[in-house]
Amino acid sequence: VQLQASGGGLVQAGGSLRLSCAGSGGGFDEYAIGWFRQAPGKERKGVICISEGDRTTYYSDSVKGRFTISRDTAKKTVYLQMNSLKPEDTAVYYCAALWSANCASRGDLYDYWGQGTQVTVSS
Repeated sequence: VQLQASGGGLVQAGGSLRLSCAGSGGGFDEYAIGWFRQAPGKERKGVICISEGDRTTYYSDSVKGRFTISRDTAKKTVYLQMNSLKPEDTAVYYCAALWSANCASRGDLYDYWGQGTQVTVSS
């Protein structure tokens, strides 16, 4: 599986962005897909994940109520809808695929990674 993350950009606080994680190769819908982010000078952390059965798991309390994740199986794409963005959401966002029915918070468990897309939220 190869992953291509896109959709990042510069947005003002309170705005919205939708990130896409497009997969190629077979079995994309059989993977759990997670979104991680890494802010400057900080370690990469899990944000949210959608399981093979399309259950959502949040790994960051700060995005609950603002971020949602969804999967379009026909398009082999997972979306991260980010609303009410805050400056502290500024980071490089990565999507990753885990060959498992369930999500995991640890990035080192994931099998494939996309290249990252920059999200910058101005105050």
